[in-house]
Amino acid sequence: MEKNIEKILKQEKLDLDSQKEIIFKIIPELKAEDGFDHKHPHHCYDVWKHTAFAVEHSKPDLEIRLVLLLHDIGKPFSYQEDGEIRHFHDHPKKSAQMSKEILERLGISDDKIREMCYLIANHDNVIDVQKLKSSDIELAKKQLYIQYCDAYAHNPKYVDKRIKKLDEIKEQIKQLSKTIENQEQEK
Repeated sequence: MEKNIEKILKQEKLDLDSQKEIIFKIIPELKAEDGFDHKHPHHCYDVWKHTAFAVEHSKPDLEIRLVLLLHDIGKPFSYQEDGEIRHFHDHPKKSAQMSKEILERLGISDDKIREMCYLIANHDNVIDVQKLKSSDIELAKKQLYIQYCDAYAHNPKYVDKRIKKLDEIKEQIKQLSKTIENQEQEK
């Protein structure tokens, strides 16, 4: 693992924008985000600032912060213009593909790369709690946490609605966890 990126991402308080030149040297693919306008009402920052805010909203967990740092890396390479608005329909898949190469370069283990790329590829997907198995719950909790961090980095006019939906999913996961725990205690 590149020690400089690890040192930056493990800081309690982050200001990624002030450290972007170091970050861009380690992960040059991120430079394409800097100044890349979302051109979308749900976003009020360029892609880099959105990414930085998402990371800065997270706890100092290296895996989570790496996922957040890379979650939108594919946006400048997978957008669709619709008049004045940009859409990024395939960006999670593109971001996961690009991230796999970056994480390999950073020396992350294959198991962690698979999990992190899953989280990147699914960071915009609504979690269907009804389809979760007990073995999926911890990963779903990580996915939900990443979605919260991502949501807080969006346009404040639209954040409340998104947070409300995430809160509902969080409660459903909590209820499912209790049900599974009760079932296991009954065995």
